[in-house]
Amino acid sequence: MTNPKRARAKEISQATLLMNLISGKYLSQAISVAAELGVADVLGNGVKSAAEIAAAVNASEDGVYRLMRALASVGLFKPSDKRKFKLTPLGKLLRRDSVTSVRGFSCLIGHNSTWLPWGDLRHSVRTGEPAFDHVFGVPIFEYLGKTPEASAVFDAAMTSLSTFESTAVVNACNLSRIGTIVDIAGGRGYLIAAILKANRKTRGILFDLPHVTSGAAELLRERGVAARCEIVSGDFFTSVPDGADAYIMKHIIHDWDDERAAQILRTCHRAMPSGARLLLVDVVIPTGNGLPYGKLLDLEMLVMTPRGRERTREEFRDLLKQSGFRLTRVTPTSTYLSVVEAIKA
Repeated sequence: MTNPKRARAKEISQATLLMNLISGKYLSQAISVAAELGVADVLGNGVKSAAEIAAAVNASEDGVYRLMRALASVGLFKPSDKRKFKLTPLGKLLRRDSVTSVRGFSCLIGHNSTWLPWGDLRHSVRTGEPAFDHVFGVPIFEYLGKTPEASAVFDAAMTSLSTFESTAVVNACNLSRIGTIVDIAGGRGYLIAAILKANRKTRGILFDLPHVTSGAAELLRERGVAARCEIVSGDFFTSVPDGADAYIMKHIIHDWDDERAAQILRTCHRAMPSGARLLLVDVVIPTGNGLPYGKLLDLEMLVMTPRGRERTREEFRDLLKQSGFRLTRVTPTSTYLSVVEAIKA
């Protein structure tokens, strides 16, 4: 016979677990606000009181204390007496100067350009259409092109992800025999810079829209690879630089539905010589019930993008096949990303 007290305890435990999941929005917004205020930068390597932090970020002491207390409970800060806090290793990832900073991405999660469409997730689930378009009246990339403030937040978010994702890609792939590699839609150049820094004989081409690559030259100089990297502007639906040994795209194909993703891939196919490698860096959804981040990111694609999606290995294989490629391997990285590699069929 079941012990009623134990059964009730189990029920409460499950209810508490579900409440923690339901209240995820509290945590997302709290981290975003802490990142936007620069709380981690104020703390640095020291210990400061809520009053000191509040004065530095121009916020209320009561509000800052309650924010810090909440985030300390999930491990971002370590509290001490007299309402003082210091950074934990996890919290240090919110510092601007962290090598693997995710501050930019944290700011994006709470920004209206993301927060408001997610508030209308039901529209996407019911219709299959992006809630972003429903909320703002235009597709996301058109909106970003016309809204400099939102575009700057988005670009900073992509840059913050690139700081650790690029290292993971370089560590996972042997690119030492590549003569020239094109980073398609490579933004400010973090990935191509990491590749060139790790492969001293390789030359690179950074390809993206003009307004996106505007800050790339400085970054490439800072990383010491500017002499081996050309910056080319263009539209990947129309053409990409031809004749390279490898073409790489990170977080690009997942932005688009199969039809437009295939269009991008066919543009690459036309530009690629025989034997060139195609490298798609994206989440690969596994069979079974694992990798929750990838499946949640797939909902982000549903809400935000022009019918983009995260794909399984089989879906990548089929997409590549219809675009003239043959899937050769899928290489996991140390992150949630994998490298899907293909050659011309």
